[in-house]
Amino acid sequence: MKLNRTYFIFAISSIALTIVLIIQVNWIYETARVKEELFNERVNLVLTKTAEALSSDKETLRNLHILVGKDEVHKIDSLLNHYMNFYNILIKYSFELQTKPVAEIDLTQYVYKDPQGSFAACLSESELNEKPNSSERLELKLFFPKKEKYILAEMGMMFITSVILILVVLVISWRTILSLLNEKKISEHTRDFLNNMTHEFKTPLTNISLAGKMITKDSNIGQPERIKHYSGIILDENEKLQHEVEQVLNMAALEKGEIPLQKTNFDLHKLIQDILKSLSPQIEYKKASISLDLNALEYKINGDQIHLSNAICNLIDNSLKYSKLEPRIKISTHNKDENIVIKISDEGIGIEKEHQQKVFEKFFRVPTDDLHDAKGFGIGLAYVKRIIELHGGTIRLNSEKGHGSTFKITLTYV
Repeated sequence: MKLNRTYFIFAISSIALTIVLIIQVNWIYETARVKEELFNERVNLVLTKTAEALSSDKETLRNLHILVGKDEVHKIDSLLNHYMNFYNILIKYSFELQTKPVAEIDLTQYVYKDPQGSFAACLSESELNEKPNSSERLELKLFFPKKEKYILAEMGMMFITSVILILVVLVISWRTILSLLNEKKISEHTRDFLNNMTHEFKTPLTNISLAGKMITKDSNIGQPERIKHYSGIILDENEKLQHEVEQVLNMAALEKGEIPLQKTNFDLHKLIQDILKSLSPQIEYKKASISLDLNALEYKINGDQIHLSNAICNLIDNSLKYSKLEPRIKISTHNKDENIVIKISDEGIGIEKEHQQKVFEKFFRVPTDDLHDAKGFGIGLAYVKRIIELHGGTIRLNSEKGHGSTFKITLTYV
């Protein structure tokens, strides 16, 4: 129900934002249209005044019918320039004179705009009636090659402000929506983390409590073997608690940058072998087989040995944990360019593609409906990724549901 409500709010917000965007765009379009109409009216006035001035000058008009010379061109350009400045039309223009059949002219309009977008005006027809061929008229055409740019410039700050406001509203709205969705995801992950933490802490605390009670109540507690047994349970469970608490605290400290890395030069191959020795009890218990293929010729790296050991140990531990049968794990290294590549592959339950991009997120746990003994807070891989990135490296996952996973770590060698 909550999920549907979230998507409903998201849909309504998107629709509202789209409507606002359409209104703004339509407003800009209408403003441009009004500006164009005003421009056309002023151009019509320029042409009208110019045509009237030419028609009143009988000598110039007679010369135009015969031959358009430099004097006539200068006369027309001077008139056009005068009226353009008068009506505040500051834009480059060109003009031409041509004769046009009367049949192609709308005689109801003194000044008109032809289909090509140019403006035209017919000069006085009284002079033309004196000519033998009175079926033609002299037409003055005015062209504006950069009309669109001029209209946009006329809109000026209004247009720029509108575009900026649209972009601001768009960015802020989407950022707000994405932030809400992200906060919702964090809230869900935090809730899962608290639930997992409660269950993870409950078992060792219960075992410690039971062992303590047995020590105090068992009538045979005088036997050293039983004391050792119950004390061992308490110590083992206490160690588990410490490990989980340290993992949470380390992750929080790493995010805040409170844990400086103590970098030294060390042998990565030896580190991997030491990790396997420390995990030997788990490997034996799980009856796992580990194959090593350490082919890297350059395997000295500069880094924090403890944190890198924890990161690699975490990946191997996951391979042991998420295998239904006897785990089969392969660890290999090789050099590529100036890097050393570590691959940790298993034949475990694998990870579905839809979850592969999320496994490195804090508190995220891959659903394992058919594997109920898998434990953890969902911060292990987030910790691994953070450590690798702090060493200037990368980590990639390649997995297929039911066919295992391969984690590929790339680090720069010394």
